[in-house]
Amino acid sequence: MYDYYLGGRTNFTADREAVGKVMAAFPAALVAARANRDFMHRSVRYLAEHGMDQFLDIGTGIPTSPNLHEVAQSVTPGARIVYVDNDPIVLTHAQALLTSSPEGRTAYVHADLGEPESILASPELAKTLDLGRPVALSLNAVLHFIADGREGLSAHQIVDTLKDALAPGSALVISHGTADFSPVEATETTQIYRAVGTSAQPRSRKEIEAFFEGWDLVEPGIAVTHRWRPDEADLLSDISDAEACCYAAVAIKPA
Repeated sequence: MYDYYLGGRTNFTADREAVGKVMAAFPAALVAARANRDFMHRSVRYLAEHGMDQFLDIGTGIPTSPNLHEVAQSVTPGARIVYVDNDPIVLTHAQALLTSSPEGRTAYVHADLGEPESILASPELAKTLDLGRPVALSLNAVLHFIADGREGLSAHQIVDTLKDALAPGSALVISHGTADFSPVEATETTQIYRAVGTSAQPRSRKEIEAFFEGWDLVEPGIAVTHRWRPDEADLLSDISDAEACCYAAVAIKPA
């Protein structure tokens, strides 16, 4: 569905039908998806400009250029990136994620966010990233698909497991859907996702802030996606917080 939101072509009739239902309940869905993608670009660029050269992107989705590695390597050609997703359709398109610069490296891990230990133990990750050095952990628009009450680890336990494995100086990047601005639309959208077999869980600002506990938030802290260090083009846009409907933040692990 996210590929369709972003104008991609790797989607199916069921995706398009579900998106139609979502847009009937929440007409700004395409705007929200684009604002989220733009946040990813800005956050990666910010971190690369501040010396980050290792990235772990979980919940990658269908490749949509510019992908994370393209943004990071445009700043730091030697950047190394590991992509993770559990969708077999993403796996079939993973080659588009492996077009690294000659100086850098990219890898793809087929694994589930709900089992973070399997991600951390993957040979592909070990060959590509040095967890003894700072790594930027990117969890963009994925944690809201880990619903409360699920079997296994909770969303916050998953994030804590990943955080604990990272070295001081690492970064945590999260964008996450919220019902804070449009509770009726968020409830309807959540019900549509669940009806097609996709768990969904919008969370409040306080719940999202808890993901970053113990780490130092980069200014401006928790912000709506389009308000996190906006580019000039973002400043000229007229997106409302209700249309963006996602919080986002970047934090650094202290020494």
